[in-house]
Amino acid sequence: MSKYKKISKNINQLIVETREDHDNEITWLNISNARKKEIEYLRKNFKFNLNHLRSSSGLSRTQRPIVEKTDDYLFIILHFPVMQNGVIESKEIDFFIGDDYIITLHNSVKTLNNFFSFCKKDGLSTLSYQHGLTSVLLYEIIEKLMLDCYVILDDTADLIDHLEDLIFEQKSKKAVSIILALRQNIINTRKTLQNHKSIIKSIKDIETDDDDVEDIKEFYDKLFTHSERIWDNLEGQKELVHVLNATNESLLNYRLNDIMKTLTIFSVMVFPLSLLAAIFGMNTINGMPFMESIYGFWIIISIMLLGCIAMLLYFKKKKWF
Repeated sequence: MSKYKKISKNINQLIVETREDHDNEITWLNISNARKKEIEYLRKNFKFNLNHLRSSSGLSRTQRPIVEKTDDYLFIILHFPVMQNGVIESKEIDFFIGDDYIITLHNSVKTLNNFFSFCKKDGLSTLSYQHGLTSVLLYEIIEKLMLDCYVILDDTADLIDHLEDLIFEQKSKKAVSIILALRQNIINTRKTLQNHKSIIKSIKDIETDDDDVEDIKEFYDKLFTHSERIWDNLEGQKELVHVLNATNESLLNYRLNDIMKTLTIFSVMVFPLSLLAAIFGMNTINGMPFMESIYGFWIIISIMLLGCIAMLLYFKKKKWF
């Protein structure tokens, strides 16, 4: 059975169960929120490169993925997108992989912790139990993290469908905020995953030095396929959001133009009315038509109304509204 040991608050150790025909055991150290104390533990118990240990500190953040092979171990830094309060953030995960151990360092990545708990409870159903290799356990961890990317893509696709409905319901103002959120999330996801294909290829080239080469190649080919599919989905979603944004802008411009046209028509109609009112408002009583008539006011109002009707007929003839 798998043996679990809690070394400290942030360090959990699991002796991963393997089949009886495998001589070796795999030790998995899962370290969350590594600080000075955790890094010092690794320094004392493993002969790791000090630069690698510094890079793995929770206070340090590497912007690019890394795959470095030393004589004793493989050091990897990968980044994966994680949804936090509706915003995609990049989470760094560091790996130290030896012949009989694997160490993961991260800032509380839920998927990784969940898989660790799964191995603790039901290690018999894992591929690492069947093969007894750290390269296979590494594959399983990366696959779980990549499968989470599909969940993010599905959530993004649902939001895009909702955005499309809003646009064609002419709720353009609400659609703008969703477009901005989608663009930010897609950009953040692309930045996080842009180098994954090359990194997985590098890991595959290194890890296929193990005995069970064909199976391992097949596993890492699957990871490479996942990476391609995720990237293709991201490209499609990026283009779709771009098209929907252009459509929304066209609708906003159409509504703005329609409003401006209406306001222009009213301003043009009001101008002659204002002109007539200004003329008849002059203090030149002698000679001013209709001033002496008892019906003068109504005559002037009628002239104004006739002017409005004439202008409306003219606008309609020109198909301006």
